[in-house]
Amino acid sequence: SFIRETVRAKRSPPKVPKVFLSNDCTFNCAYCGCRCGNDGRQRYVWKPRELAEFAVKQAEENRHGVFITSSIYRNADYTEELIIETLRIIRDEIGYRGYVHAKIMPGADPLLIYRAGQFADRLSVNIEVAQSEGYSKIAHDKNRTNILTPMHQISQLIAQAKREKSRWAPKFATSQTTQLMAGSIQENDRTILTLAHALYAKYQLKRVYYTPFHYRHEAAGYEGLPMVETPQWRVRRLYQADRLMQLYGFTPEEIAPDSQLNLSEALDPKAAWALRHLDRFPVEVNRADYETLIRVPGIGTTYASRIVKARQYCTISHAVLKKLGVSLKRSRHFITCNGVYDGATVDNDTVLIP
Repeated sequence: SFIRETVRAKRSPPKVPKVFLSNDCTFNCAYCGCRCGNDGRQRYVWKPRELAEFAVKQAEENRHGVFITSSIYRNADYTEELIIETLRIIRDEIGYRGYVHAKIMPGADPLLIYRAGQFADRLSVNIEVAQSEGYSKIAHDKNRTNILTPMHQISQLIAQAKREKSRWAPKFATSQTTQLMAGSIQENDRTILTLAHALYAKYQLKRVYYTPFHYRHEAAGYEGLPMVETPQWRVRRLYQADRLMQLYGFTPEEIAPDSQLNLSEALDPKAAWALRHLDRFPVEVNRADYETLIRVPGIGTTYASRIVKARQYCTISHAVLKKLGVSLKRSRHFITCNGVYDGATVDNDTVLIP
């Protein structure tokens, strides 16, 4: 009965609709379809009230909230003012109380950032490149300062709001995120993960989102920039590696060591780590602690907790693991159950886990 009660269906995280204030940008980033140098794009700018009404409609249909974003129309402060007015209408006039994520423009005035955070639940400013010199290569109008300065301010304001939390304290957003592109300056995955790890630690980010860098058509001002088509599988592996850092305590150096600075297409990062550390396996599931169990391929945080709890009621066998929902296809090569091993012969050249 314990096993039946602890097994629950997995749920995918909700997708929040993204609505743009404008696609008429003053910046000329090589990778962006909204760049000012893209003469073939039809431009638009919403009025705040029109965008607010549309955003609330999208949020109510989706039932998971809405993300208000924009290209940089005229300048960063003017764009942020329009976003804030949109947010104000959403909250004060339409009365929508659901989740709202708002974009902060690079270099926006600190007062505007504070105002945006009074209406939004989450704020974000996108860092985009993994190394500062990347801005001069693919985003001439951006720099380290106009990205990290607002990111730091948001982090400080969130922390302050948490410290002063009361019914009388001014409301402010509770989290912030950012976005990193993979493949924009031929950086390796270790570099991307090291930056993400530092951003989590320094600015207490809720999430780093990863996107593949694509440069398919030559952009004015970027003559000579090589064409790049970053594969989607690389981004998928970065997300898996990110979760290993955030939920499992892995470091960037463990995930992408000096001998393998880029993640494997064939193996997920945890499986690749396990194959590099076969001296730690197999793990006896009836004795291993939680921290050891979560490093076994196929056993995540949820399943490790189930195993630890189930051990209070029974001896864990392979059959019990199946009932708990553990994927034996992956994990059986790295575990024993009461001394019984049901895996294959594993070595560093064996690819067992997709």
